[in-house]
Amino acid sequence: MASIAVYPGSFDPVTHGHLDIISRGARVFDKVVVAVLHNRNKVPLFSVEERVQLLKEVTKDMDNVEIDHFNGLLVDYISEKKATTIIRGLRAVSDFEYEMQAASINRKLNPEIETFFMMTNNQYSYLSSSIVKEVAKYQATVTDLVPEVVESALQEKYK
Repeated sequence: MASIAVYPGSFDPVTHGHLDIISRGARVFDKVVVAVLHNRNKVPLFSVEERVQLLKEVTKDMDNVEIDHFNGLLVDYISEKKATTIIRGLRAVSDFEYEMQAASINRKLNPEIETFFMMTNNQYSYLSSSIVKEVAKYQATVTDLVPEVVESALQEKYK
């Protein structure tokens, strides 16, 4: 049976840190589904469709990566995808408490689902989509933070 993992997130926008987790996850699992979350608690810069398209563009050379989006509970989506694992990236100790709570409730809702934590590459430990948007908003370069297509999309948004 193929191992399928879901890497959920808002990806608003996708960063080099996200891509690091995606590519490393793709080496561990037979298939990685990158799932853009419709988060009602956030006001995104990019629409879900735009985020999906950007992710498709930057992962087009990763054969075992699928890009999708979802509403509702992650555990329901994972069951629908016949996945068994959630991939989560950890940048710092401060991420751990929130991620541990999320993993615990997901496991309570569906004991068959495991959460696979990956430590971010040190060069991306400070990187977040929020920081990227803040830098880009003031027309500063984000070349080292995001893929070129994402940088162009950010420039368009902040014209």
